[in-house]
Amino acid sequence: MAGSGAYALNRFLLKPNFHSPFLHNWFNDLLLVPCAIPVVLWLFRIFDLRLSDDAPAAFDLIWILTVWSLLFEWVGPRFVRSSVADWRDVVMYWVGGVAAWLFWRWQSRRRAVYHEL
Repeated sequence: MAGSGAYALNRFLLKPNFHSPFLHNWFNDLLLVPCAIPVVLWLFRIFDLRLSDDAPAAFDLIWILTVWSLLFEWVGPRFVRSSVADWRDVVMYWVGGVAAWLFWRWQSRRRAVYHEL
């Protein structure tokens, strides 16, 4: 929900009014993993590829980030003419992913403490 709001804020308010290379080129890449991983993990759960609804483990995040980085920044630009490889996109995927993973882990620990009370 927050990621969708941040995307809309950037798309309709910030990008048109500010000429920041970060807002125009990399902000949405930063949001990709925090917004998409919950959907991906939900689909994995639906298809019995994941056994729990727990926060993603480090391994879950690492393999998804690796596949997406290769797919969007190496394979895509070789086959889609309008696609451009940019190593900074990969950095943003990983920064957003690690930040989201830390948040999810913090939330999991917080819920566990709350349930112990």
